[in-house]
Amino acid sequence: MIFVFEVQVRPGHTAEAYAEAWVRASEIIQRAPGARGTRLHRRIGDDHRLLAIASWDSKAQRDAMEANPSAEVQRIIAEQAEFVDVRVIGEFDDPDWIVNPR
Repeated sequence: MIFVFEVQVRPGHTAEAYAEAWVRASEIIQRAPGARGTRLHRRIGDDHRLLAIASWDSKAQRDAMEANPSAEVQRIIAEQAEFVDVRVIGEFDDPDWIVNPR
């Protein structure tokens, strides 16, 4: 499955600063069972809007990580909370249900 969220960097702050913190947290999260990788994208034409996509073997494994988060990840998220607004877009099937054009 994939977990997708959007990050809006507040005025006076930079996507690069958020990305540095995101990498630190992601490196820890990716040690969890079922974690298959994550990536961060910047919106074209809007340097302050980002899209994060995390891949997991299953929703259950992502939920297990979320239920018992690392103290360091919690600290990183808390330190970034005043600089960004995060909106969860959702959880999607992957790779069980992917439609590709021929």
